[in-house]
Amino acid sequence: MATWQFPAELVLWIASLAEVLDARVRGELARMLWGLLFARGRRTITSWLRALGVRKQYDEYYYFLGSLGRKTKDVAGPLLRCVQQKIPPGWKVLLALDDSPTKRFGPCVEGAGIHHNPTPGPAEQQFLYGHVWVTLAWVVRHPSWGAIALPLLAKLYVRLKSLPLLAARYGWKVQTKLELAAELVEWAVRWLKYLKISLWVVVDGAYAKRGFLRRALAAGVVVISRLRKDAALWNLPATPKRGQSRRGRPRKYGTQRISLAKRAGQRGGWRTERFTLYGRVVEKTYKTFLATYRPVGGVIRVVLLREERGWVAFFSTDPEASVAAILEAVADRASLEQVFHDVKEVHGAGQPQLRNLWSNIAAWHVALWLYTLVELWAWDRSHAELCDRSDSPWDDAERRPSHADRCKALRHKCLETELSRHAADESLTPKILRFLRRLAKRAA
Repeated sequence: MATWQFPAELVLWIASLAEVLDARVRGELARMLWGLLFARGRRTITSWLRALGVRKQYDEYYYFLGSLGRKTKDVAGPLLRCVQQKIPPGWKVLLALDDSPTKRFGPCVEGAGIHHNPTPGPAEQQFLYGHVWVTLAWVVRHPSWGAIALPLLAKLYVRLKSLPLLAARYGWKVQTKLELAAELVEWAVRWLKYLKISLWVVVDGAYAKRGFLRRALAAGVVVISRLRKDAALWNLPATPKRGQSRRGRPRKYGTQRISLAKRAGQRGGWRTERFTLYGRVVEKTYKTFLATYRPVGGVIRVVLLREERGWVAFFSTDPEASVAAILEAVADRASLEQVFHDVKEVHGAGQPQLRNLWSNIAAWHVALWLYTLVELWAWDRSHAELCDRSDSPWDDAERRPSHADRCKALRHKCLETELSRHAADESLTPKILRFLRRLAKRAA
């Protein structure tokens, strides 16, 4: 079996993650992460083990994935602490929530079903067979590279049609995507409450419903999301005049209905300002006002944004939130979409060829955790350390290093450290050392 090791900083992070596991299998987590990082071709579990150099007792790693899938919530907690220690938050923590499917093939894949395909492609396939993962990520701002989402924990959404078998075998319960998202938010609040700072959660418009909003607000977070164009908004309740008393509780909602289409069609009230969105400064024309919204149970801040193809509406459950903060949070949510792309294209999430429910859950989380660990390792490294495009003169040399570039830099660092250690033991000539460095660069 291969004896490669991660850099010291990564070793400490992985060790903190593995502390919640049984002492007999703690070392397996680092080996699985290593196997995924150095796997080649289709990212099946066998390619992970092949990168590790496993020849015998390969079945132990399959058993380990089954046990790891039951402890993902426990492992994600120390990972969240590692992120907080590496990148101290400012006045707020921004969390992003969304779901993404992974295609699977073949019968008897536990937890898989037919779901809506968000990216139909040229074939216009409206549905796909596979798993759907509701994923929570911590969104941070890099001083040079903009918003980066660091995935922490995910929940598997299982359709009611696929539930009877899982309920009988594993005691799986019926849960909607809204309930799974609310559980993820409540988990994050329990781990971050000691910071005593504001927690914001930005979600897609599909999660801006009562089932999620009420539980998220009860947990004490601020929710930012897209607002339906036909949302049932009401004006603010009238405040009683001085000295005037009313029987019963004060009103929570106004009596006049607010039409977003009419507000957007009015020429007055629009303002134009500059905002930093998607890594660049742009001019946006907006209109903002306060309204009451029954799914939230109170007052929200509404932002109407005028775009080339019409207008869109966003809202914040914090009435005091600024327009800039709301629009920046909405724009930063796109970094989670980039995570889904990278874990599938770079780490091959959804390709491990597993049928067991808990093993599939573990494989998805190993890809997410490797993504976060690589981003943490690359956080304070320069562009030159992470990306060398000298052999690609047609490319933009100053382009932001992609996640694939950072993975390549980490592989190069691991191989160079190992070869240098052996070279020091053998007292090789400088010519051989230069050859080994070039070899490590090509191998990475």
